[in-house]
Amino acid sequence: MQSLQEKASAWSGVDQADAFAIDEFNLFEKLGLQSFINLSTNFYTRVYDDEEEWFRSMFANSKKEDAIQNQYEFFVQRMGGPPLYSQRKGHPALIGRHRPFPVTHEAAERWLQHMQNAIDESVDIDQDSKVKMMNFFRHTAFFLVAGNELKNQNQNQNQNNQVACKHAANKPAEEE
Repeated sequence: MQSLQEKASAWSGVDQADAFAIDEFNLFEKLGLQSFINLSTNFYTRVYDDEEEWFRSMFANSKKEDAIQNQYEFFVQRMGGPPLYSQRKGHPALIGRHRPFPVTHEAAERWLQHMQNAIDESVDIDQDSKVKMMNFFRHTAFFLVAGNELKNQNQNQNQNNQVACKHAANKPAEEE
């Protein structure tokens, strides 16, 4: 059975070494806080203006300003900066925090399209950093897809177990 990381690599086309190349140097020190704020602001402006209702609706229960802050604080923390996200929200626990959302292959690709456009427009991020960041984002997006599929499998298995238990409990004694 493939691990979530292996599935993420297979589905994203980004191997783990490339996905985690962001750990080879401190992007926060290189780029600074404002670069991450700008990237997240550009990204979420695109998301909240997305023409597709199914995609936009996934973000309907959060305010744009909160989404921007959560994202840039996570990026800062993950890319070598202070633990802003954890100090405010606790452990990032990406799969758990995204559990309520339908993180499908289609949703991941849509998310990545907006991130690619936002990062392409980021004049304060050098090309090498953009490549490393997009590899991380692509791999992580599909890591969340794998986590979502695992969640759905577990839910289906639990439902099947409940149905089997109910069926067994309702069986007349002579059938057993």
